Amino acid sequence: MANRFVLNETSYHGAGAIKEIPAEIKARGFKKIFVCSDPDLIKFNVTKKVTDVLDEAGIAYVIFSDIKPNPTIQNVQNGVEAFKASESDCIVAIGGGSSMDTAKAIGIIITNPEFADVRSLEGVAPTTNKCVPIIAVPTTAGTAAEVTINYVITDAENNRKMVCVDVHDIPVVAVVDPDMMSTMPKGLTAATGMDALTHAIEGYITKGAWEMSDMFHLKAIEIIASSLRGAVNGCDKGREGMALGQYIAGMGFSNVGLGIVHSMAHTLGALYDTPHGVANAIILPTVMAYNAPATGDKFRAIAKAMGVEGTDAMTIEEAREAAINAVRQLSADVGIPADLKEIVKEEDIPFLAQSAFDDACRPGNPRDTSVEEITALFKELL
Repeated sequence: MANRFVLNETSYHGAGAIKEIPAEIKARGFKKIFVCSDPDLIKFNVTKKVTDVLDEAGIAYVIFSDIKPNPTIQNVQNGVEAFKASESDCIVAIGGGSSMDTAKAIGIIITNPEFADVRSLEGVAPTTNKCVPIIAVPTTAGTAAEVTINYVITDAENNRKMVCVDVHDIPVVAVVDPDMMSTMPKGLTAATGMDALTHAIEGYITKGAWEMSDMFHLKAIEIIASSLRGAVNGCDKGREGMALGQYIAGMGFSNVGLGIVHSMAHTLGALYDTPHGVANAIILPTVMAYNAPATGDKFRAIAKAMGVEGTDAMTIEEAREAAINAVRQLSADVGIPADLKEIVKEEDIPFLAQSAFDDACRPGNPRDTSVEEITALFKELL
């Protein structure tokens, strides 16, 4: 069996990278840009950093900002109509996962109109055409949507998130500029950073993992563990590290999958609008303990990458405990809650557990699970 790896055609990294966008647009022959960015980024002039670059280069664009933090089917459909009306030929997505996921869904439907209902894109949709070319500019250091073949859209009518996986949606260019992340508040920096760590750890232990993905994930864990505290405290070096670490994690997990931390987090986001990174961070240590028996000696490498000393001399049980404790400590240090008491209503757990079991990330979990076991995990987290 062959292992497939899909990455951006081109990516730029480092402070000031957004200045490369006009050259990419002109070299690729694009005439008008459809800028996808959420209302808060526009309000606080983050989007303007990129549109100023477009203005200086004389590049025409329109802005679409009908994007919720957990983008809905309606947001996507509105975006499709706006794109058609704009007569654009390229999308520049500026933001976190919400902006980039909305852009991916819009771009796919424009070139594959038979999926206009949006719901038909869930899972691995049989699209045949590449989406409208996307240049992705992340403003958070967490989702790595700029380098993944995944996107998530909320089905508000049914209180669920749809995970869509499609090689045709990957942005052609990723522009990872830490200056675009400088205005993130501490809470968002912490949440998105823990999302990135979850990507790296779940990607490292998922059933689909192999040597190439392991290389990316272990390096991502190392960079994130050494950078996130500093990034939360406003350190430039920490922010630069997180910009790179989250991208490297995305290079890996996009190609091998995730697990039930994400399955459980998705259903919390759909039902309660819980920020995705916060949900992942709370759930991760508990699910790591649950998955540990199915991970061989991999937790030893996780603990070492997290900066734990003396891992080589530990028993396998000690190494597993050390890895879990290191994750708990990092989460606590950046201000993430320790449990779901303030989020989950106990009467909702049967629905949450079934939704998590049905989620597209669940089959990648290293330990085979059931609705009953996921139910127990939710209860343990209360």
